[in-house]
Amino acid sequence: MSLAPRAVVVHRRTELDELLARHGTLGQAEFFLATRGRSLGDRSLRDLVEQDAALRRALTAVSAAIPLDWRRGSVERADLSRFLFTPEDVVLVVGQDGLVANVAKYLAGQPVVGVTPGEPGVLVRHPAEATADLLRSLDSVEPRTMVELTADDGQKLLALNEIYLGHPSHQTARYRLGPERQASSGLLVGTGTGATGWCRSVWQERHSPLRLPAADERRLVWFVREAWPSPTTGTSLTEGELTTSALTIDVESDHLSAFGDGLENDAVTVTRGQSVTFAPAARAFHLVR
Repeated sequence: MSLAPRAVVVHRRTELDELLARHGTLGQAEFFLATRGRSLGDRSLRDLVEQDAALRRALTAVSAAIPLDWRRGSVERADLSRFLFTPEDVVLVVGQDGLVANVAKYLAGQPVVGVTPGEPGVLVRHPAEATADLLRSLDSVEPRTMVELTADDGQKLLALNEIYLGHPSHQTARYRLGPERQASSGLLVGTGTGATGWCRSVWQERHSPLRLPAADERRLVWFVREAWPSPTTGTSLTEGELTTSALTIDVESDHLSAFGDGLENDAVTVTRGQSVTFAPAARAFHLVR
């Protein structure tokens, strides 16, 4: 007999949670903020309380919508790298768009429902009240391309938005890109989903003529950040796109780090003499429409 589906609810601590974790009680937090000229009477701080309450209401509504015969699981963003997802899982992400990207790299085709506790986003489109109906129509999914990094020692990294390769402390990264040696602030390789985020910021700032990919395109774009010209390093190769071929980087720094979608604590480390390649991932991310 096959196992019943497991609904895994993914969330992250709110800013209010983090404030209380730091100060212990709301009274102590209020005293701390008052010493800096702020109080919980300020609109910005009332927002923290309201946002926390909205998330808790959404989590309650999502939990109530899960069928009684389904298994259940829950994981906080900080614990994603230690959580074991299974093929039978249906992933319910309750929060902001970035949380959907955070969970993407740990999945292998499981359907993902993006639930917003407030205003809808690009990836968290659905109110919590729609969860029950969405769980009855999981065949309606939107495949999205992911980016994959593969190191020559077998390490791999997946991301839904973008992968960053650079020095972990943001010092100069040294590497060879094709025929050109470069010294820069690092390299970004992004997808159509990521074209609304970090890659778009770089694209706009430099007025790039590249066409950013759509969310469903199997095409990636890459940008070198702040390439430095010198007698031994060049700046002629600073952006491009990947469709059928991969982008290979030969590392010439003692220590470079690659991470995806802002998860710096779950990174791939490479050293001088190694090479890494970037390409569209073989597997897609499945977002429930």
